[in-house]
Amino acid sequence: MKKEIKISDYDIEAVMGRLLITGVIISGTLILIGGIYYLIQHGFSIPHFKTFRGEPSNLRSVSQIMEGVIHFDSLSIIQMGLLLLIATPVARVIFAVIGFFIEKDFLYVAISLIVLGIIAYSIFSVAAA
Repeated sequence: MKKEIKISDYDIEAVMGRLLITGVIISGTLILIGGIYYLIQHGFSIPHFKTFRGEPSNLRSVSQIMEGVIHFDSLSIIQMGLLLLIATPVARVIFAVIGFFIEKDFLYVAISLIVLGIIAYSIFSVAAA
């Protein structure tokens, strides 16, 4: 006999809520730690606002950011927190697709996949530019 697992809408919403809260708390903590560490390292340096300097090249790819986090680079830690902050709602949409699929609510699976496609297109089209 196959035992069916019953998952309610409330269970899915509770897990998605915890996912969002946890993602925001972890990303905020990383950004705060990186910011404090940055101020400890560079807090007394004088900023040059007349010269525009773009994002350093070591903060433009996930692998380089991870390498910087491993080496305790403060800007990499801040950037990792920002990446996690962006990834949190993406993970929520992925979880929604899975939850709606388990509930066999295929209309919402399709809508969630469309939203996920729009998010992926916007992220990767900006990255390619």
